[in-house]
Amino acid sequence: MDIFDILGPIMVGPSSSHTAGAARIGYMARALLGEQPVKARIHLHGSFAETGAGHGTDRALVGGLLGMKPDDLRIPAAFEVAEEAGMEYTIDVVDLREAHPNTAVVEVWDKTGRRLQMQASSLGGGRIMVNQLDGITVSFTGNYNTLLIRNQDAYGAVAAVTGQLSRMRINVANMSLCRHKRGGDALMVIETDQHLRPLQVDTLRRLNSILSVTYYDKEDDDA
Repeated sequence: MDIFDILGPIMVGPSSSHTAGAARIGYMARALLGEQPVKARIHLHGSFAETGAGHGTDRALVGGLLGMKPDDLRIPAAFEVAEEAGMEYTIDVVDLREAHPNTAVVEVWDKTGRRLQMQASSLGGGRIMVNQLDGITVSFTGNYNTLLIRNQDAYGAVAAVTGQLSRMRINVANMSLCRHKRGGDALMVIETDQHLRPLQVDTLRRLNSILSVTYYDKEDDDA
């Protein structure tokens, strides 16, 4: 346990779970989309749904999508900021099986119509866990720089990525592999100790069998 666990994050209150964690969930969805969404659908589960309005969960999620971090003083006015920015959003309730009580499903669209769906939970103290990404089960926290690499489930794809990271002198902290079916699309989630530069991310995108690369930079989310 460190001092952050004892004191909690610097944030706009009232709750580290329902407010700070919610803001980080929204911020993560924006980061993975790659830009501020033009449209969002937010689905609240469990205590997020039951007490979220009183704790500002709804405003914090919208604020995160707008790029606000947990300590941003604009969070209480997030709905008004969203209207000014032209971001459409809806908020409703969903019942998820075997999900953490502080869970949100966030669907976002960019200006080209590209859609991303993310399910994440707030674990307390401002910490979050991403559980699903576009229907694929994942498990990452945002505590590391994170690569999300979609690839064809083909021989050598994983070795090509890890070999390239080794040549870049990037150390892998954690890695998981997920796929819908053999020979279809797969997803690598790679958490790294080092920051990746845009040119390095582009190099990974050009590897054989790689369909897309999304990079979450922890340095952009330190709050």
